[in-house]
Amino acid sequence: MNQSRPASMSSFWMPFTNNRDFKANPRLLVSAQGMYYKDVDGNSVLDGTAGLWCVPCGHAQPKIVGAVREMVGQLDFAPTFQMGHPAAFDLAEQLMEYTGHKFGHVFYTNSGSEAVDTALKMALAYHKARGEGSRTRLIGRERGYHGVGFGGLSVGGIGGNRKSFGPLLPGVDHLPHTHDLERNAYTRGEPEYGSHLADELERLVALHDASNIAAVIVEPVAGSTGVLIPPKGYLKRLRELCTKHGILLIFDEVITGFGRLGTPFAADYFDVEPDMMTSAKGITNGVIPMGAVFTKRHIHDAFMDAPAGIELFHGYTYSGHPVACAAALATLEVFKEQDILGHAVSVQDYWADAVHSLKGLPHVIDLRTIGLIAGIELAPIAGKPGVRAFSAFKQAFADGVLIRTTGDTIALSPPLVIDKHHIDDLFGKLATVLKNLD
Repeated sequence: MNQSRPASMSSFWMPFTNNRDFKANPRLLVSAQGMYYKDVDGNSVLDGTAGLWCVPCGHAQPKIVGAVREMVGQLDFAPTFQMGHPAAFDLAEQLMEYTGHKFGHVFYTNSGSEAVDTALKMALAYHKARGEGSRTRLIGRERGYHGVGFGGLSVGGIGGNRKSFGPLLPGVDHLPHTHDLERNAYTRGEPEYGSHLADELERLVALHDASNIAAVIVEPVAGSTGVLIPPKGYLKRLRELCTKHGILLIFDEVITGFGRLGTPFAADYFDVEPDMMTSAKGITNGVIPMGAVFTKRHIHDAFMDAPAGIELFHGYTYSGHPVACAAALATLEVFKEQDILGHAVSVQDYWADAVHSLKGLPHVIDLRTIGLIAGIELAPIAGKPGVRAFSAFKQAFADGVLIRTTGDTIALSPPLVIDKHHIDDLFGKLATVLKNLD
């Protein structure tokens, strides 16, 4: 692979990027190992974000790299329309075990965005299969992020992601977000205030009638909007209301799945069982694109009562790609053999202490932590939202630390193999950046 600066960067239209700013002063990564990237100039960059929330086991993990190398030489592609390959079935069984057999089936996609759109389509088709075809309304949440497909954008609630793309899907409502800076600032774990916000679902039921509502989709912990942690009891109350009204509850676990909270999924951490979960990112340690939708048995079985033939007219060319399956199988092995979850739990308190040590630094107005996630909210520059945090991002990278920003919040989510000396380095450098930030 080319490890020098490209001759031209004009042709690549980069996603979610200020293209003009980046190409004027590019940040180019050329290799990765363990907790570190290396840039084109040979500088080490400590990964404080697990890539894009997707590398729980660290970079270039030998078992995963080896599994991918072996599979691509054995079976580079196999379709899963009306045929299959063993790895897809083996992985499905192991994923069921990883969920503690709380789910019965898994449907493969290639990304979190595809997993969300798949889950929404499943919800609509499920109700129709059961003779309740009037249940077509979907409910998301303000400040929610559910990928960039039209379904995910429609139930998502981040204005900047939605404003350029027209009316999106009809028949969508949104619950209020749970962020309350006045009452819940500087929280470790679940904040105390806000569980009553789940009762807003009752208002939507009264407005539309439960017989017209198919599903509610939420992130257990909202990540891309700035690390919004649910208040105590909020998710349990949402589950109670969905059960009461026959509405499916979907957890978008693309970020929280595969150990981010020290448990296999956030559903385990909060002890709340949704009807479906979406996942991606950490399922293959970020090595190969893959996503998945986990469903309860009753959802799958509703489709199996149909006349003989294709039960669900949905899927992707690369659903269950053999190389992705190999990467996912190896990732699950690494989780077990190296006790990735146990290690993550062992450093969570140290992580939280480091995050909250930033309290009182210039511009810091809130700190939020849960598992190995942190949200560091900065006061915005008047009339220039996002500029202050983005300046912190660029300076941190120059100082050898990769962070992520969303609006004026710094979001951190390191590989789960992070050690205490990495935490010291990360927050030592970040504190220096914040102290010198305009």
